[in-house]
Amino acid sequence: MPRLDPFFSEWNSRRPGLSRSLERARSLMRALDLDGDRPPVLGVVGSKGKGTTATTAAAALASAGLRTVLVTGPSFRSYRERVRVDGAAVSDAELDALGERIEEARRALPPVEEDGGYLAPSGLFLFAGLLRARDTGADVCVLEAGMGGRRDELRLVGPEVVALGKVFAEHVGVLGDTVPEIAREKALVAGARTRALVSLPQEPEVEAAVGAALDEATGGRVVAETADPDRPGAEPPPELRPPGLSAASGVLGTAAAARMLEHLGRAPLEPGPLHRVLGTLVLPARLSRHPVPGHSGAEVLVDSAIDRVGTAAALARARALWGGVDHVLLCLPDHKDVSGAVAVLEGLPVTAVRLPETHLRFEHGLPAGWGRMEAADLSPAAIAALGHRVLALGTVYFTGRVLDALDAPTDRLFG
Repeated sequence: MPRLDPFFSEWNSRRPGLSRSLERARSLMRALDLDGDRPPVLGVVGSKGKGTTATTAAAALASAGLRTVLVTGPSFRSYRERVRVDGAAVSDAELDALGERIEEARRALPPVEEDGGYLAPSGLFLFAGLLRARDTGADVCVLEAGMGGRRDELRLVGPEVVALGKVFAEHVGVLGDTVPEIAREKALVAGARTRALVSLPQEPEVEAAVGAALDEATGGRVVAETADPDRPGAEPPPELRPPGLSAASGVLGTAAAARMLEHLGRAPLEPGPLHRVLGTLVLPARLSRHPVPGHSGAEVLVDSAIDRVGTAAALARARALWGGVDHVLLCLPDHKDVSGAVAVLEGLPVTAVRLPETHLRFEHGLPAGWGRMEAADLSPAAIAALGHRVLALGTVYFTGRVLDALDAPTDRLFG
């Protein structure tokens, strides 16, 4: 197991009232010499589907012969998975070495109290990815933002190309009080280095907010471009797109990669190599299908659905694959769309799972007939006891635990 203190020490010891400090992060970037020469960056923001967009973009760039470092989060089974080179997770030793370099630079900074905020883990993994890119001579980095945009370390990095996924009412009251306000916050990840922003189709008021924010951030130099999955000939073809709601994210990632190649003066994506690499793409916990170890015939379909729409799409996928569902495992903290998921799953046998993370609340009323389970009790035997066709849905903290219980392969995403 890698040593994680360098990434989490300030977050774990933060005092009430302190927030992440971008100024402290900027100082750390300087100490690591990451504020100057670095590979070009494709940054990914949005409300949902960022991981799929980033992974597809990295795969598309790899198909063009570029060495690519990918940073995503959260991880599935190990924090190693947050930093990947050409689709493969770094080793424990490599992540340890990256953490040691970050920790050495961090010790030279003023105390947290003087900077007025802490270094966030998500930003430190971005920096680890940039360090790994420099070590390996990577041609390009694909970096997934956390929930924010303007308040995310990705803004400090300054992406040359931004991919903006669909924006909806996720993090209302945190990033903004309305969806257009949230969209503005996310679009302001753009800055002086940005040369393109590629977006999925948005609602008119969201599109207007993104355009205004982009005009502000780039002085009118950059105008948002739209990657429309319904456009005839849009890449990748439908049979190579991720299943379900993730299909649009696959189109966005491919379009953003094409825009990055244009920015770099490289040849456009070639359908042959692109399709070969995308044919190897693995997206754990995005409608991914896994056998239950030691229980012949038992399968689990795992998806990180967090609302009514995602739950309905996952259920439709399960029924298309299996013809029916024996049981559903659902793990949604109170701040997710619990009511929407409950409505979609009406009439099905469901077990609600609780996570141990203290910052998550599981107090929403649930149907009396539903089962209850603690996440620590997940095991192949416990899952197989629910039936041969189990649908596991919920937050990524949960789906990662399911993948771990199933010993699902997560080290390589493509190639």
